[in-house]
Amino acid sequence: MSLLYIIDGYNITNHPLFAKLSSRKLKDSREALLELIAHRALCGSAKNKATVVFDGRGYYGNRGLAKDDSEAISVVFAGEESADDRILKIAQASHPPNTVVVSDDKQVRIFARSIGCSILSVEEFIDYRQKTKVRNIPQEEPELNYTQKDKINRELRKLWLEK
Repeated sequence: MSLLYIIDGYNITNHPLFAKLSSRKLKDSREALLELIAHRALCGSAKNKATVVFDGRGYYGNRGLAKDDSEAISVVFAGEESADDRILKIAQASHPPNTVVVSDDKQVRIFARSIGCSILSVEEFIDYRQKTKVRNIPQEEPELNYTQKDKINRELRKLWLEK
């Protein structure tokens, strides 16, 4: 079954991870976000849909994306209401178990979770999806400090040596 991703657009375009991917112009950053979602498959399967919600008024007709991309990604401008309010309305109207809300706003995340939607932070959405697309690159093991190593050793001693 396909998923619907409801994405807080300006939450992503204002995030430091995204800043290196786009210029400072508002329109350019919106375009870069849509391109990133479409061409790097940030929503996973091609069957999944994305609704990107921005504050304010605007219009996106033909964004220059391929026909399949433009059908899979819809852009909504919240108009007089906030993007957060619009996201919550879209989430309520969707089928929550198959809906993923992408936002760093605490109220949006709490409400989305309360109605049964999955949630992702902006960092999880951008960073995790990019890492899953990269194959055959060895991942470095995280280096543990002395305190962490000591704590692990004490826990293992309790489990295995002290009965």
